[in-house]
Amino acid sequence: MSQEKENEVKLQFLEEAEEYLDTIESGLLGLETGEIDRGRIDGVLRAAHSIKGGAAMMGFSELSNHAHHLEDFLKILKVGKAGKVDGSLESLFLKSVDMLRQVVGINRAGGKVEEEWEASNVKPVFEQLHARLGDYNPEDETNLLSEEAGEDMKVMLFETEVEACLQRLEAILASAEKPCLLEELEIAAQELGGLGEMLELTAFSSLAQAVLEQLELAPEKLEAIARAGLEAWRRSQALVLVGQLEALPKQIDLSMETEEILEEPSLNGHNLPVSTESLDYLLESDTFQEEAQDLFSSLTTTLPEAEPAMSEKLKNIELDTEKSPAESTIRVSLRQIEQLSDLFGELTIERNGLSLQLKSLRNLLDILRNRVKVLEQSNFRLRTAYDKVESTTTIAPEKDNGNESDINITSYFDLLEMDRYSDVHLLFQELMETIVQVQEVSSDLEINLEDAERNARELNRTSKLMQGNLTKVRMRPISDLIGRFPRALRDMSLQYGKEVELKVKGGSTLIDRSILEALGDPLLHLLRNAFDHGIEDPATRRAAGKPEKGTIEIAAAYRGNQTVITISDDGHGIDLKKIRAKIMAMGIDEAELIGQGEAYSNLRQRELLNLIFEPGFSTAEKVTDLSGRGVGMDIVRTNLRKIRGEVMVDTKEGLGTTFTITVPLTLSVVRVLLVESAGILLAFPTNAIEEMLAVAPEMAIETVGQEVLNWEGYMVPLIRLNEWLRFPSPPSMAQTEAIPLIDMPTVLMIAIGEDLAAIQVDRYWGEQEVTIRQVEGNIMMPPGFTGCTILGDGRVVPLVDAIALLRWIEDRGAKNSLSRAMEKVKSGFDAPSPSISQEKNTVMVVDDSINVRRFLALTLEKAGYRVEQAKDGQEAIEKLQSGIPVGAVVCDIEMPRLDGYGFLAYIKADPNCKNIPVAMLTSRSGNKHRQLAMNLGASAYFSKPFKEHELLQTLKKFTQKQLQTVN
Repeated sequence: MSQEKENEVKLQFLEEAEEYLDTIESGLLGLETGEIDRGRIDGVLRAAHSIKGGAAMMGFSELSNHAHHLEDFLKILKVGKAGKVDGSLESLFLKSVDMLRQVVGINRAGGKVEEEWEASNVKPVFEQLHARLGDYNPEDETNLLSEEAGEDMKVMLFETEVEACLQRLEAILASAEKPCLLEELEIAAQELGGLGEMLELTAFSSLAQAVLEQLELAPEKLEAIARAGLEAWRRSQALVLVGQLEALPKQIDLSMETEEILEEPSLNGHNLPVSTESLDYLLESDTFQEEAQDLFSSLTTTLPEAEPAMSEKLKNIELDTEKSPAESTIRVSLRQIEQLSDLFGELTIERNGLSLQLKSLRNLLDILRNRVKVLEQSNFRLRTAYDKVESTTTIAPEKDNGNESDINITSYFDLLEMDRYSDVHLLFQELMETIVQVQEVSSDLEINLEDAERNARELNRTSKLMQGNLTKVRMRPISDLIGRFPRALRDMSLQYGKEVELKVKGGSTLIDRSILEALGDPLLHLLRNAFDHGIEDPATRRAAGKPEKGTIEIAAAYRGNQTVITISDDGHGIDLKKIRAKIMAMGIDEAELIGQGEAYSNLRQRELLNLIFEPGFSTAEKVTDLSGRGVGMDIVRTNLRKIRGEVMVDTKEGLGTTFTITVPLTLSVVRVLLVESAGILLAFPTNAIEEMLAVAPEMAIETVGQEVLNWEGYMVPLIRLNEWLRFPSPPSMAQTEAIPLIDMPTVLMIAIGEDLAAIQVDRYWGEQEVTIRQVEGNIMMPPGFTGCTILGDGRVVPLVDAIALLRWIEDRGAKNSLSRAMEKVKSGFDAPSPSISQEKNTVMVVDDSINVRRFLALTLEKAGYRVEQAKDGQEAIEKLQSGIPVGAVVCDIEMPRLDGYGFLAYIKADPNCKNIPVAMLTSRSGNKHRQLAMNLGASAYFSKPFKEHELLQTLKKFTQKQLQTVN
């Protein structure tokens, strides 16, 4: 860990310590006013314990020691030895909290806690507390355990009578001759069964009866029954001591093997080192890039030149980031950025809705203009008819209208001297004027709609700029991820005797934070693969005329709307002959190859190389800690597909191998083609589409078992989507008045590496930018679909992963020679599934201190483990119940809601979790806590501060044991 990163973790812990001190202070205030609230004291104790353990791990030994003293005095207070708490005792406790605050302040300032200052400020406070409360002794520990269990009589009997009985049985089993084993086992079962009846522990009595029944059924398995019974009784004893009576076993398991108890030297609170070995180990190498990064820099940067290589011992790595000019910055929480992204997603939906409405208005206006043209023609004919009526019609005066003035005027002038008008004339005149007014309204609407469309275009432009800037805010440089790789490469170099140089290009390339997190495991595995499979040993490299020091290069750059990451090595490359031999070893004999003809023997290099991503496929001659099990590359591809990414491989014999990873720039907004198949609207991301074209019937050609498309001289496999995706009740597409842009069968050309495939859809509706929405619920998305989007008119459209859909179709029936060969690989042997590999490589860290969890996570991730975190035993159980694959657990003891003992009792009683090894990591170094944890089923026990290499070695043993179990 770099010095900067270490200081950041320490400062965050000190901030957490301040919060714990606030908790202690608020819990202590008011103690003199009444009876001691045990729940309140428990919270204060947990806070003091967290400071003690965390400070020890961070190297703040003085703070850890003082917190330890305070914790002991609080325990004395809890067991009631202090009597009534008066104001002076409360003041002493508060003074001790003040002293701890000062120690925290000194540590935050980077100073050293001087002995003279401690002697004059801290020591007098604790001496006064000691004078009032005395020493904390083992009897106090027993009282605390009894109170926490809530069963004083049961605890006493299980600590004395049960313990004595089990010790006698253990002594007989430990001897070579095992004298009187049968008699002693029967006596123990009868005594313990009677004790269970006396204490009304039905399960405990049933366990003793089960032992006797097993003796009657299989007396020849006497020793196995005795050992299984002893283990079950020890577990029952531990469960009673922690009050987990409902988890008491009723039967013995003869198939259960005795776990090896991994001992760990205990450390007491008086010899804690100032700096733990783990921190010293971390500080040896690992230099991280400074986080001065301009988040709003342009995404169109070109690939920079390679930086200088690391030193001979791989202690440093120079990334190609240039420091941005100093500027004002503020801290914004990731949650706020996510909220902004969600709001922008809604804005995109509303923007698309506005564009749809404007488009609809434009269509309506075009219809109106056509109608106006018809009216103009009618107006012309109407004027002609009006003129004819005016010139031929003689209007007789109406005699009965009662208007004498009009009659007189009409009779006074003849037709040439004054026009006469009838009601028909008036109607004609009104119609002509209305037509002119409609023409004027149509022109006004045209002008206003043009203004609205111009504003909509500006809105689209501004929102796209906003999207780009918001995307950059969500992004982090890839150097944040690969900053831990030099340490991993250094460790591998020392362990396997290979000198390797790591080069980085494009370290400043920005990647979406969620994508960056998902890239961690795939990139680390490819790095380890390049080191193990690619780079030769020094002697081989010398013989090949290469420098003894190998080179691995990681490069990142943008290509269109994708990020491209390459990992290259200058090793010997991938041996294609070994891949062919492996395929034959999986069950394809020579006769079958001849039968397949050139379809198999001429498999192209890319098709052969793609086989390395199949589950269980490996050409390694032996299994090592780094590779050879045939599961890693499959997990690389699986994890990348979860973020719509892909991986390809290229190799040149004797020159090296290059893995190319492509991932989208962002996971929130994507541009799609909207197509229709079998009456359902589907969205295809444009980055997967090479070309779109209408299909003429003569372009499709039927071959043996496969329809192909003759496109520009290439024979491209044709997939008619409506034959593969059928829906029980497709919604009517008539709900929209829009018409498709291409109202005929259309083909989408999909690029799969260097190959093409054609997907035929029924109609093409257009292209637009949409927001991706994840489908939440218990029903999983079908193969080939990764989410959905909401159109402007409110319709929900599924988002298609074109490559995954094609693979699903191939698996369902579109068989060719390559798919048959891949099937042989998959069925040739029992390969560990990706879930088993992921489970084996995942460690759950359970601790109520977030900084302790972070510290452990950094340590384990550097060693190549995936880390799942839980803040207490209850959350850990919930995560295990949700199906998270876990290979091992590192667990604290004292935590809120459910402590480590309760967590152990639960998982060892759960058939799905009982085989998960659990290593306890706690500040409790006493034998009593250790033995109780071991009796509950812990596989290892470590005291804080721990030794990193011992913890990693223990986890490695857990992993190897699980692998043997799987095999």
